[in-house]
Amino acid sequence: MKHIIAAAVLMALSSGAALASGSHAGGHGDKAATMPIGTPGEASKAKRTINISMSEKDDGKMLFQPAVLKVRKGETVRLKFVNKGQVDHEFVMDAHDGIMEHKALMEKFPDMEHADPNAIRLAPGARGEIIWTFANAGDFGFGCLVPGHYDSGMKGDISVAN
Repeated sequence: MKHIIAAAVLMALSSGAALASGSHAGGHGDKAATMPIGTPGEASKAKRTINISMSEKDDGKMLFQPAVLKVRKGETVRLKFVNKGQVDHEFVMDAHDGIMEHKALMEKFPDMEHADPNAIRLAPGARGEIIWTFANAGDFGFGCLVPGHYDSGMKGDISVAN
């Protein structure tokens, strides 16, 4: 299994789109420092917490609650997650193009493991957090990039105001 993961990561590294996107920082150097959405934040600077749940419904729909986040440029926020569902879910935030590139990579390599600072993966019942400083104003997104989850509705928007 480790050899499969290593091969997947090696193939991803050789892809120009994956390298150029800046959306898949784990194992690709310090891309988080140059992400349009921002950088990992310092816990002491987080003045606000946003609680986010991950779940799936009986009809197959998967969702984040809330599905829209509103923050300010330069704001450091503590994002606290709980997976209320029955399957693994993840949260990945980035520019919309970056999310789509990462989604395509996850579809090709569904068992790929990564430790991106702009993402978290949780087993059912698990909790976690990301502390993030939003660097630029604009519209960004987030989604669960476990194959099939994004297409089942597990996505949302981040609005970063000046």
